[in-house]
Amino acid sequence: MLLTVFLAIVFCVAITLMLLAAVVFIKEKKLFSSAPKEAFELVKEREQEEFFGARKIGWTLMIMSILMIIGVGVVSIWDGFRSGFGFLQFFLRFVLIFTIYKIYDMTFFDYFLLCRFRFFQYFTPEVTPVYENRKYGYNIKSQLLKLLVIFPAASALAAWICSLF
Repeated sequence: MLLTVFLAIVFCVAITLMLLAAVVFIKEKKLFSSAPKEAFELVKEREQEEFFGARKIGWTLMIMSILMIIGVGVVSIWDGFRSGFGFLQFFLRFVLIFTIYKIYDMTFFDYFLLCRFRFFQYFTPEVTPVYENRKYGYNIKSQLLKLLVIFPAASALAAWICSLF
C-alpha cells in the first residue's frame, strides 16, 4: 500500500513536470490539445523561445516525465507480480494511483493553477477571456467521467490483463 501511494505521488510529479515543460518552456500549440476547445483556438504559435535553450530544457523535462510515468507502470506491475497479486490487488493499486492523480489534477491544476493563481494565463495571456470569472476549472464533467468511469474501467482491464500472467 505504501508503494502504491508513493507511485501515485511520482505519477503526479511526472504530470506536473510535463505541464511545466509544455507551458513554460516548449510552448508549442499542439501540446495544448487537452485545453478546452475555446482556449485551444486562442493559443498562438510561438516561434521565438522565451530564452536561448528553453525548448531543449522543455523537451528534456518532457522526456524525463514520460520515463517517470513508464517507470510507475513498470514498478507497479513488477511489484504486483513479485508479490503474487491477483485481480483485486492489481485493480486496487491501479485505481488508487489514478484516483489520487485525478483528485490532484482537479484540485491543483484546475482549481489552484487555473482559477486562483492564473498560471496558464500568465504564460498564454491570450486565453484569459476564456477562463475569466471561473470558480472552478473548465471541464468538470469530463474530469468526473474520468474519475468515476474511465479510470476504474481502465484499471479493471489492466488488472485483468496482469492477472492472466
